[in-house]
Amino acid sequence: MLNANSYVTKEKGIGGTIRNQYEDFYVEEIPDLVPTGEGPNIWIWIEKIGRTTLDVVLDISRDLHISRKRMGFAGMKDKKARTQQWICIANMDSDAQMEEVKALDIHNTDFLNVTRGRKKLRMGQLKGNKFKILIRDLDDIEKSSKIANDVLSQLEITGVPNYFGWQRFGKPRTNTHLVGEALVQNDLKEAVRRYIGNPSDEEHLENKEARIAYDEGRLEESLELMGKSMRYEKMMLRELIKDSKKGELTDKHYKDALHALPKPLQRMFVHAYQSYLFNDVVSRRVEMGINNYVEGDIVIDNEEHIVRDKTPEEFNEMILNFEANPTSPLYGTKVPFADGDVGQMEREVLTNYNLDKSDFEVPKMPRLGSFGLRRSMRFKVWDSLATPTEEGVLVEFSINKGSYATAVLREIMKKDVI
Repeated sequence: MLNANSYVTKEKGIGGTIRNQYEDFYVEEIPDLVPTGEGPNIWIWIEKIGRTTLDVVLDISRDLHISRKRMGFAGMKDKKARTQQWICIANMDSDAQMEEVKALDIHNTDFLNVTRGRKKLRMGQLKGNKFKILIRDLDDIEKSSKIANDVLSQLEITGVPNYFGWQRFGKPRTNTHLVGEALVQNDLKEAVRRYIGNPSDEEHLENKEARIAYDEGRLEESLELMGKSMRYEKMMLRELIKDSKKGELTDKHYKDALHALPKPLQRMFVHAYQSYLFNDVVSRRVEMGINNYVEGDIVIDNEEHIVRDKTPEEFNEMILNFEANPTSPLYGTKVPFADGDVGQMEREVLTNYNLDKSDFEVPKMPRLGSFGLRRSMRFKVWDSLATPTEEGVLVEFSINKGSYATAVLREIMKKDVI
């Protein structure tokens, strides 16, 4: 996992591969809010394969001729997977609109339940996610299953390092955090270039040629070369081509290009850079002990409220019982540092990247700036089980919202997990 350097468990990894088929990686949302069957909003329980949540939402809004802003979901689910989750469309209160939704035919997406709800669905309104993941290409399936169960048993006791996975940064083209870095450096032109241009060796040839054309200033040719997968690059580039006909491109035009993207994607850039830095800090904090209190730690409870006025012994008991967790910073303008050795480490990481908290203001695009926050440096895993099958080891577990299954698999496999 990008910028993640520490493990909790000591067992030798079982190796293997995942995502050989989309069906090998199953994710099911554990809702925090469920529809009542009545109300002005339409809720859709979808199953999608090989698509991002945002892709499905954009297709639905396009086919219904409604604004993307009327649609909500609790969390982004993996693209390279079979996933189930709720999507909500606000203010669709007529029977005709319900029938129109039911009649939709969205690529690689099934509507398993279409119903009504009184409330709208917003980002973060979920308890967690259930996973069933098949690990293939193992030398000894039975032995690997035993190791996997041993690792899972330990992780249920200690918790799992709360690293951000590759999905946060992009794969095979890992650049989302690089766009965020340019934004934090207040360089809008470079941020746009890193998204539209900046080719990767792992990309398809046509996409690579399109990015090279952009880097060389051939904007219209770049647009013509772009494949179907470059949906968001096209949004930005069309805006730039339109503005370039009026004269030399300026920061305002690069800002307009970024604003052409869906807001969740705009916000993801700086978040990805914060996540990149967070992984570095968590790696160092894990080495101090994942399930114990270190003097100076900022500790939060399960409602993400800071826990104060406890003795070290009381903090340790809460942490051992998963009633509270030590935190690490998602750096931002107002994020507090820990005290003692932990705080010194957090400051050193920021200095290592030649950064200051004020850099996260992003003054040219302040809406993309961030105050920062303290995030748990570990997460809980439960209902875990590894079962040998003819194809490999089937690993099942549930984890908190906002955490990555690949952080669990990384401990089992002891390798880079995507």
